[in-house]
Amino acid sequence: MVSIRVAAPLALLLLSGCVTGPDHTPPQTPLPDKFAEGGKKSAGDVSLAPWWTAFNDRRLDGLVEKGLSENLDVLQALERITSAEANVVVAGAGALPSLTLSAEESVSRTTGTRDYETRTTDTTSTSSGGLGVSWLLDLFGQYRRAKEGAAASLDAAYASADVAKLSYLSDLVTSYINARYYQERIAIAKKNLASRRETLELTKLQLEAGAASRLDVVQSEGLVNQTLADLPGLETNFRKSAHHIATLLGLPASALISDLQKGSPQPIARRSVNAGVPADLIRNRPDIRKAERDLAAATAEIGVAEAQLYPSITLGGTISPSFVATKGLTGSLTSWSFGPSLTLPIFDGGRLKANVDIANSTARVQYIAWKAAVLNAVEEVENALAAVNRDSQTVNALRATVRSYEEALSLSTASYKDGASSLLDVLDAQRSVSSAQASLAAAVQQMAADYVALNVAIGGGYAFDTKGTSGTKVAKAM
Repeated sequence: MVSIRVAAPLALLLLSGCVTGPDHTPPQTPLPDKFAEGGKKSAGDVSLAPWWTAFNDRRLDGLVEKGLSENLDVLQALERITSAEANVVVAGAGALPSLTLSAEESVSRTTGTRDYETRTTDTTSTSSGGLGVSWLLDLFGQYRRAKEGAAASLDAAYASADVAKLSYLSDLVTSYINARYYQERIAIAKKNLASRRETLELTKLQLEAGAASRLDVVQSEGLVNQTLADLPGLETNFRKSAHHIATLLGLPASALISDLQKGSPQPIARRSVNAGVPADLIRNRPDIRKAERDLAAATAEIGVAEAQLYPSITLGGTISPSFVATKGLTGSLTSWSFGPSLTLPIFDGGRLKANVDIANSTARVQYIAWKAAVLNAVEEVENALAAVNRDSQTVNALRATVRSYEEALSLSTASYKDGASSLLDVLDAQRSVSSAQASLAAAVQQMAADYVALNVAIGGGYAFDTKGTSGTKVAKAM
């Protein structure tokens, strides 16, 4: 009998080391050594790099820093971390012993009469308590796998917060670029309006002098009115961009209108970007990291499902003392019990096995999602690199075009004043200048937006914090 008493605990200890289900290993997928238009040098950790400072715009820097702590989407993502942390505690609690304490006090009274006797009253006072303990032995690692999965989900919650920050950076800086673009278009339109009004006044004077026709005046008026018609739409789009910036900062929509109306040149990045190599994305992109952690959580769920196929043993015991006092009798009673209980699944209609199949399928889906996230990230970087490497060519060509058309407008206007050319030449030159200036503003806007897209694609800047701590550390502190 002694050998059995010794062997049983040892067997339980050995069984407690068993963990069902596969262990998670970092997924792999083949990637090229470099981007098609990139270099072979790793970019390192770009998550802390404040790439938006390349625009040399203090107002933009202030908006970014304010929004990192005020953006509502980011705050929601950070709050989900608290929930994920609690889930880790819940998952781990199942493998620990549970202890419950109860107490009860009751008083009862019985009143009645006996034959030919006086009325009697009996009062009974009962005090009782209970202490219960229960411990489900985690023989096959069900709760260990559950805690593994909860920990992976917590990591995914941190990564989700970083995804929210990266999305915020992309949205805010792009919206700021759009706001400055529409301001530039408004300035161009007002400048062209002034020029076209001068042409209209000159045409009216020449009409009075007999050097121009009524048709010339009407055509000139039409160009002035067309410019006036363009302005309201440009101003509306500027306000929409300003409203969206305010919303991103957790402010009422119109809160930043007066500040942004002060104006500023269109943002132009003053430094280049090292896009690194494709392998950097697995470390730097928070969406890829989240997908990998989701895969880890799904892999742990396989172990949880498999553990439910096997027997479970619960050790339990109770101690229940009680004290009873009546009119003529007083006494106490204590009862206790202790012992294991065994639960063995025999027939469940295939439910437990189906749960394992579901967990395996979910894990495969998460792997495919991770692979898709990696490939999409590579495509986004390749697209952004292709655009950034060519944007400056477009902008330089359009700047030269604007200079040429402005010179042509100056020459045609002077020739028209001297009577050597027609008004049609002036109006055509004005249209060409206006179109070229608008195209140049759009190209500058696109160049800035592509710079943003490249930095976002490589996973840059989301962990930046004005105090010098990473975003993950800030999230954990909350």
